[in-house]
Parts: sequence; structure tokens; C-alpha cells
Amino acid sequence: MKVKDFVSIADLKREEAVEIFTEAEDIKKKLKKGKKVSILEGKTLVMIFDKPSLRTRVTFEVGMFQLGGIALDLDPSAIQLGVRETVYDAAMNFSRWVNGIMIRTFSHDTVRDIACHCTVPVINGLTDLLHPCQIMADIFTIMEKFSISVSNPDFKGLKISYIGDGNNVANSLINAAGLLGFDLSIGSPEGYTCNKAVLENALECSGKSGAKIELFTDPAAAIKNADVVYTDVWASMGKEDEREKRIKVFSPYRVNKELLSKAKKTAYFMHCLPAHRGEEVTDEVIDSEHSIVFDQAENRLHVQKGILSLLLRNK
Repeated sequence: MKVKDFVSIADLKREEAVEIFTEAEDIKKKLKKGKKVSILEGKTLVMIFDKPSLRTRVTFEVGMFQLGGIALDLDPSAIQLGVRETVYDAAMNFSRWVNGIMIRTFSHDTVRDIACHCTVPVINGLTDLLHPCQIMADIFTIMEKFSISVSNPDFKGLKISYIGDGNNVANSLINAAGLLGFDLSIGSPEGYTCNKAVLENALECSGKSGAKIELFTDPAAAIKNADVVYTDVWASMGKEDEREKRIKVFSPYRVNKELLSKAKKTAYFMHCLPAHRGEEVTDEVIDSEHSIVFDQAENRLHVQKGILSLLLRNK
């Protein structure tokens, strides 16, 4: 990989995304066979969490352990990044001590600033704008389910429908569609659509990748003939005070059995978790044979190991 950091899928070239998928598949296969993969022996990753986490925290920490390295979970209240000392000073210190940084925070600019000043790789574990590690794991999961080659992926004819808030998950799905060439339809209420700049950039890339990216306000129209149906919580972290209002606005976008029937009969259901059961998705959908939410969760571990391996092993 030529990129130093993993901040956005939009920063990658197609061959770099393919390299991540290929590395993840190779590591996953070796570990499933009980083979030791000590690619990052002696390497250290610092993890900074300004937002609560289950999957990101466990998968990065376990991932570093399985690759032979260690992960340090730093208390954000003790660091007080940008308050106790400048982002620049903290970044310069980290660059002298560790081999990489993973940060899960609110402002996307914070991750960009750290990446700009650090001489070691910086990985975006989540921001309000983007959730790139999640979506890379999701696409890897889709490739497994549809038997798409990781080394030479062809997404022609594959349609993913995202239903709900145009949040960081939706934005990173848009980035991935523009880069990799699958069709993406997004169904969101007016005023809750995806980031305009992210969409414009992806549409520019879609001419080369062959992706078709469409926005809808009608969830039934967005989900029509989908191979994969994806949703997420209606009020992301930091927007909990809008929850009651959003429940009223988003209720027509609940993925239930009736709405899911508009997709292909063989369509898979995806959710990045945690899910608010009964709100954005019903139990009968998330617990159905079509649901692959826990495959997604497992593949966070493997794809992030691919990212860690490619970014940190020579640092």
C-alpha cells in the first residue's frame, strides 16, 4: 500500500482496497487452520476512544494480539487531546513511541490533523463523517457470501440498498461504491440524507468504476431488487437528544418483513450494530436466516488485521 494512513476509503486506489481484502483473507485462512501469524511481533498500537465501543475496541485489541503485537487503550480524559496539549505535540510524541494509532472520535478533522502530523500510520476507527473499517469488513463479508474473488473482485450487477439515516455508515458505503463499482441505493427522509461532498466525489469516481449511486426518499423504491439490505440506528452517538423526533421521522424506514419483501427473495440483511431492535429493524428480520450481522462483526477482526498488517509491519 502506498497510503500511509487509513482515514477514508476515498483515499484508497482500487488496488489498495484489493490488497486489504487479499491480506485479510490470507490471515483469516491461516488463523482458521491454527497457524501462527506473527506479522506484527514487537509492534505497538495506541487506541484512543472518545466514543463508546464494543466491536472496534475488541477487534483491534484482539487483532494486534493475534498478529503478535500489543494494543494500548488510552483514557481520553487523561490525554485531553487538543486541550491538555496540542494535537501536533501529542502526534509528535506518539510518533516517537509507537508504531500506529487508531482513533474513534467525533470530529473527522481530528483524525485528519493527527494523520497530518504523525509519522506513523493513523487508522480511523470511526468519526461522525465516516466509518471506513466497518464498511471494508462489510464488503469483505459480501464478497464471501457471493463468492466474489478478493484478488480480482467484480461487483457488476450487485445492488446494495441502505435504508435510514445518511450517517457515517452511509457515507463510507458511498465511498466504497464509487471505488469498487457496486450499485448503491440510499433511502432516507428529506433532511437526513448523506454528506453532499462525499456523494459528489463518489459520483466522479463512479464513471471509472461503473457504480450506480441513487438517492431516494421512498424506502420501498430504494430497496427494490436489492441483493443486500443495510440499515443502522436512527440516532447515532452524539445525536441521542434527537431520538424521539427521529423515531417519528424514520418510522416508515423500519426494515421489517414487509419492507424486506421488496428486495430479492435471496437478499441478505446487514447492520453494523449495535441495533435498536424494534426501531430501525424488527427481530424477525435481524434474527432471520437472511441476516449476516454477526458475520460482519467477525470480519471486523479479520479485515482490520489486514489493514494493521499492511500499514504497521514496516514501521
